[in-house]
Amino acid sequence: MAERPADPWRTTLKRRLAVAAAAFLLWSVAIEARLVYFQVFQHDALMAAAERQQSRTIPAPGKRGEILDREGRIFAYSVDADTIYAVPSEVGDAERDAAALCGALADCVPADRHALVSRLRSKLYFVYVRRQVSPEQARRVAALDLPGIGFMKENRRYYPNKELAAHLLGYVGVDNQGLGGIEARYDDLIKGEDGKVLVQIDARQHAFVSRVERVPTSGASLELTIDQYLQHIAERELRAGVEWSGAAGGSAVIMDPFTGEILALASYPTFNPNAYGTYRPEARRNRAVQDLFEPGSTFKIITAAAALEERVVTAEDPIDVSEGALRFPGRRRPIRDDHRYGVLSFREVITKSSNVGSIKVGLRVGADRFVEYMKRFGFGRRLSPDFPGENAGLLWNPKNDSALASMLIGYEVGVTPLQMAAALSSIGNGGELMQPRVVRAVIRDGERLPVPTKVIGRTISGRTAAELRAILEGVVEPGGTATRARVSGHRVAGKTGTAKKLVNGSYQGHNEYNVSFVGLVPSRDPVFTIVVVVDAPRAGHNPGVTPYGGVVAAPIFQKIAEASLRHRGVPRSIDPAPPLLVVRRDEVPERPAARVIDRPAIVTVAGTTGDSDTHFPDLVGMNARDAVRVLARLGLTARLHGDGVVIDQQPDAGSSMDAAAATLWLGREPPAPTATDP
Repeated sequence: MAERPADPWRTTLKRRLAVAAAAFLLWSVAIEARLVYFQVFQHDALMAAAERQQSRTIPAPGKRGEILDREGRIFAYSVDADTIYAVPSEVGDAERDAAALCGALADCVPADRHALVSRLRSKLYFVYVRRQVSPEQARRVAALDLPGIGFMKENRRYYPNKELAAHLLGYVGVDNQGLGGIEARYDDLIKGEDGKVLVQIDARQHAFVSRVERVPTSGASLELTIDQYLQHIAERELRAGVEWSGAAGGSAVIMDPFTGEILALASYPTFNPNAYGTYRPEARRNRAVQDLFEPGSTFKIITAAAALEERVVTAEDPIDVSEGALRFPGRRRPIRDDHRYGVLSFREVITKSSNVGSIKVGLRVGADRFVEYMKRFGFGRRLSPDFPGENAGLLWNPKNDSALASMLIGYEVGVTPLQMAAALSSIGNGGELMQPRVVRAVIRDGERLPVPTKVIGRTISGRTAAELRAILEGVVEPGGTATRARVSGHRVAGKTGTAKKLVNGSYQGHNEYNVSFVGLVPSRDPVFTIVVVVDAPRAGHNPGVTPYGGVVAAPIFQKIAEASLRHRGVPRSIDPAPPLLVVRRDEVPERPAARVIDRPAIVTVAGTTGDSDTHFPDLVGMNARDAVRVLARLGLTARLHGDGVVIDQQPDAGSSMDAAAATLWLGREPPAPTATDP
């Protein structure tokens, strides 16, 4: 019997089942391979992506350290402030809620309201409504009880003294970042370390859990060299002087000449750093370190220092200035004096501020050496590490005698008030250029780390510095250009400056001047270096206002110096109070109450003419001025007590010349005669 042929559908079914099984097997292998790929090879990347989708971190700024004055009084500290935020996915009606929020904040303008509506409608999981609001604004917003609106704490910088030292301190933005002054320069040190707040997000972008992932830490505190009271004095008197003279602005610096510590640094106009955004940029400019000016006659101090140090002239050498003008090839206008003086000693050239005399002496120094002295005194470079915006100034090599002549009297050179303070301080301390600084110590984790003083270099010898201080005293005495800078009870060494401003590339066609006064007080053993610069005083703005340093800047100096000396308790250097008498236990020989007074003899001192005598001179019987001049020629500093003629001295006459200073006691009468007196 023949076999029955197979049904064709069976074959077809088997083939189809085989194909389906193969396809299912391949699909299963592909799925498994994909799962292995995701679970093994892409595990870390996918976990990170899920973390990004499901959670967000919000930075929590660290608390900024305090800024203190030298006595520990607070200049700046941080306080907690409420920041209002919104979760847009939970906000109901953006238009309605924005209107309610603006009503509670009470200071929205139409642009603020439109921006708020846009933020509330955004697809973001978190937006700021307003950062660092006042307590009253936070209370009103909380009373609305709007869905999706929340609060968080942030640190806000607060300056309790408002405008006091504003240019020095700077200010801080809403992101806890220093934007000016000390706040910006030491931002990394002050701001501390930011923390993190973790916010969990569900599939609908709703924030439902938040926690602090890392606690923010506090930054270091800074102790400044500034004396808060001296800062107040400087700002008060500078403001009064600028407003009286109708000037565009001004600056003042008080510095310790022996350490470089800045005790006060003032600029006007000023601003309130608590609301810095409401002030124009020029009000926030620190004129004392950022503004350049041509110093005019105050720069003759550098000319005199170079000439005396190089021995091209002595204080008493005669200088013929009778022509009253100097002409240079290629220069359209001659350089003139304000008066015809005839023949002046170099001392009088400085005290009367003769342009002709200063140039004649300065030309003997020469361009190369004079530029070297300008560099020694710190001009043409940044001096302090504490000011991020400090201007280095303008300094170049003069190509001819005409350009050098301009520089010798303070033109064609750009300096800052801070540079002038540092330069004058080197004359006050005996010839060392100290680095100006405003940070006295860093306080971190309860430990105070002092910032050491730094000597940049030597400018001139102690002998030249002492002689120059004696010359500069004449500027403030009758016949000088700055009698209004005299301070009762104290000697002042200083110099006035009046320089026409360069406007649109020309000195002509306007009446704008920079006027200044720089001074040391007391001059023999200075406690303060004070620099005052006033920008463009207006003649006739008030009765007596004329654009001269001796008229506008000198009185500001006098008021600052007088109040500062009183604050520091510096004893009088002229006619001091009689000393307190105490009982001495050793026997003292009696002196008669009445006796014949012999006229003191002027003693000829060895070593004053440049010889090599190494013994200390006998100064008893000399008047104070002659004694100081003798010591200045020997390179010694004099400390005076009393008034009149020298009645005692230390070191004694004939002792070895190994001291840097001498102490002289003055009296109205010469000492009593001894057995060896003639």
